[in-house]
Amino acid sequence: MIPEYMSGTVLEELPEEKKEFSFSRRRFFKVFGKGLVVLIVAKDLFSREALAANPASAAIPENQVGAWIHILEDGTVKVFTGKVEVGQNIRTSLSQAVAEELRVPLSSVIMIMGDTDLVPPDGGTIGSRSTPQMGSQLRRAAATARLALIEMAAKNWNADPKSLQANQGMVIDPGANKKMSYGELTKGQQLLLHLSNDVHLAPANEWKVLGKTALKINGDSFVTGKHKFVSDMKVPDMLYGKVLRAPTYLSKLISADIGKAQAIPGVTVVRDGDFIGLVAANPRIAEKAIQMIQAQWDTIGTQPSRTEIFDYLVKNGNPRRSVANDLEQAFASADMRLKNTFHVNYIAHVPLEPRAALARWEDGKLTVWTGTQRPFGVRQELSRTFNVAEDNVRVIVPDTGSAYGGKHSGEAALEAARLSRAVKKPVKLVWTREEEFVWAYFRPAGVIEVDSGIGKDGNIVAWKFHNYNSGPAAIDTQYAISSQENSYIPSKTPLKQGSYRGLASTANVFARESHIADIARLLKKDQLEFRLKNLNDQRLKAVLEAAAKAFGWNSNMQSSGRGYGIACGYDKGGYVATCAEIAINDNKEVKVIRLTEAFECGAIVNPGQLENQIMGAMIQGLGGALFEAVDFADGKILNHRLSLYRVPRFEDVPKIDIVMLNREDLPSAGAGEAAIIGVAPAIRNAILDASGIGLTTLPLLPDSGFSIKI
Repeated sequence: MIPEYMSGTVLEELPEEKKEFSFSRRRFFKVFGKGLVVLIVAKDLFSREALAANPASAAIPENQVGAWIHILEDGTVKVFTGKVEVGQNIRTSLSQAVAEELRVPLSSVIMIMGDTDLVPPDGGTIGSRSTPQMGSQLRRAAATARLALIEMAAKNWNADPKSLQANQGMVIDPGANKKMSYGELTKGQQLLLHLSNDVHLAPANEWKVLGKTALKINGDSFVTGKHKFVSDMKVPDMLYGKVLRAPTYLSKLISADIGKAQAIPGVTVVRDGDFIGLVAANPRIAEKAIQMIQAQWDTIGTQPSRTEIFDYLVKNGNPRRSVANDLEQAFASADMRLKNTFHVNYIAHVPLEPRAALARWEDGKLTVWTGTQRPFGVRQELSRTFNVAEDNVRVIVPDTGSAYGGKHSGEAALEAARLSRAVKKPVKLVWTREEEFVWAYFRPAGVIEVDSGIGKDGNIVAWKFHNYNSGPAAIDTQYAISSQENSYIPSKTPLKQGSYRGLASTANVFARESHIADIARLLKKDQLEFRLKNLNDQRLKAVLEAAAKAFGWNSNMQSSGRGYGIACGYDKGGYVATCAEIAINDNKEVKVIRLTEAFECGAIVNPGQLENQIMGAMIQGLGGALFEAVDFADGKILNHRLSLYRVPRFEDVPKIDIVMLNREDLPSAGAGEAAIIGVAPAIRNAILDASGIGLTTLPLLPDSGFSIKI
């Protein structure tokens, strides 16, 4: 049935003066070529005339399908999104979303991602939003286009649109044995139609493309080495850049002798205030030249070391509000009270691909290729820094070698652009691994104070949870506690900090789930049983029970030198429960034997992709749980290379079992973050079970006296 809002569909060639929309004509046809552009018009009747009168817009308005989907005459479907591919395989799942609703083969969908000249503005590939927000947006756009194509065919054939079907890129009339491809229907014409937000989307139990494992689109290019990361890219006349770095965070440049570097043939030194960089014909010469700059620095002020950081964060935290009277009364009525303070160290992202950028200035316009999760945010940074209109800055993000929340900012892009402007040639700048460790931002350190009151019946009656500096993500307890206070207290931080996979949910869930295990031990209750008793959330109960079943959990599990732990939580629509088994020998060496995780994020979009996401998050979580920590003193990062900063190795990976709960009755949520949050507390609780020692600091090893068993 064609909905009422489509009854005003118009199909026509636009006159020349209307074709610009908010693009220039040259740019419009560069982007779209000849094909179908479906324009959504919201209820305020945003008309063609309004579009033509708004030439200042950077692209077709976002409330129009033409901003998101374009069907070429050969049936190819181009899809435009500001989201970027950083290894999470969103290129594939978003393609599946369009193929599902448009009823086209997955192979006909081409994703245009993260190019600020071509795609709608986007807040970034952050917060596990790509699946619930962008997936839904593209599904609505594709469904609207499909209904429009059916109506077009119905008019061509003088048929009832109810009798027509869309399948495999064609509209079919089964009764009359007719069919017409989408490309034949469009023939370069433009389609304007009004859209209601209630356009029907295929329910999960009817999915044909979504809900199925699809191989990674363009995966062969990564396997064969054909894919070009920014660090692989070359353009004509390109030079290589390096930047002079300060010896400490608080260093101020006093003077610099650039004579020896400048004397090297082909080297150009660029100085802009305190910024000093250089370019050369190849990276080896650039590296040699930067080392020949003799700089004098002055260190201003002092900075705490890693051993002082937790006291520093509490001392520099903003004052917190007083505790409510009803909470104090709840504590007073409790039969038992338990307090704990937990600590979380800074950790580094360690992306597979360090920051890199290639910048080119041409006719007053700046183009930068870089790996970032926020291409439009980086465009704004470049625009402000160089006082150039955003329309004259283009940021392009090739599929990037991981980010984990660590590539929101555009440091390398700014540096490459500064050098390129000075030498009037394209410049590529690739950070070394050491630069990535030292000058990128870290996951915040934090101090978390937990105070709980418990009744004799095993119910938690009072709860106070204060987080210094780590952040507010997943700070609210999932347990049914009538009187509670959960607060985030910002603090002054000596190191640059920012987003990390899961944000502060890793810290908050670690503290909460560790404390819950301590309460269960105090009451001599089984960890699983105690959690289920204090939970009302059925989704969380479901993952707990699924993980426990797959793990073989029972309250009588006992084995010499073995410990068993469990933890659960939710974040950004993902529900997770993790079970861990560890072994401890007489030398206090800990070995993680196995991990079992149950995960639920609504209707599963791509089962194989989801399993990979969960597996990757769990393995990454091992590092933060066991040994990852940034060491620093006197404004210097001390473990600034992989030989000093340990990430999980093959030998560290235990047996992993994953249980995925497919809730077809619920919207699909993102899965890139929540799967990490249960690993650390489950392992910690297993160590508690085996040793009776409740560790309170991440990483758990080796500062606690325990060490990792190889």
